[in-house]
Amino acid sequence: MSNPVSNTDSAFLKRFAQLIGFLAFVAIVLILVARYIHHKFPSAPSPDADKVVAERLAPVGGVYAGDTGRAAMQAAADAAAKAAASQVAYGGTTDGKTIFGNLCHSCHEAGIAGAPKVGDKAAWAPRIAEGMETLDKHALDGFTGKTGVMPAKGGNPALSAEQITATVKWMVEQSK
Repeated sequence: MSNPVSNTDSAFLKRFAQLIGFLAFVAIVLILVARYIHHKFPSAPSPDADKVVAERLAPVGGVYAGDTGRAAMQAAADAAAKAAASQVAYGGTTDGKTIFGNLCHSCHEAGIAGAPKVGDKAAWAPRIAEGMETLDKHALDGFTGKTGVMPAKGGNPALSAEQITATVKWMVEQSK
């Protein structure tokens, strides 16, 4: 039986095996050098590492009970209301038409939740008869009546009392 691998193929396979062995040796040497350098010169720790860990481990919420819980919940609600009030809606404008176009139109153009449509004199007449002070109070504090619901500040707690008054005035002028 003759050898199935020729001499030239045998020489090629021998050289190829040597090349693969040499490359594996170089890879191992490079890995060892990299490990040595890494351990000899460690990277500096991040100055914010402790802060990042503290934020990650901070509790998401709290559990309160009894009077302590009610006080904590009230304090949180007051803080949220104060934060919302400190934001100025619509750049602080007191242009009733602008505020209406950004917020109030969604209910007062379609009559959603019993809201009187702007320009509907029949729907606005009994409300206007109650007086501007009552309309302002209902818009500012919210109101639930026989025909519908008005959320406080139109649902935007960032509106100021002046903005509410200006918007109510503009809507009334359009509906007289």
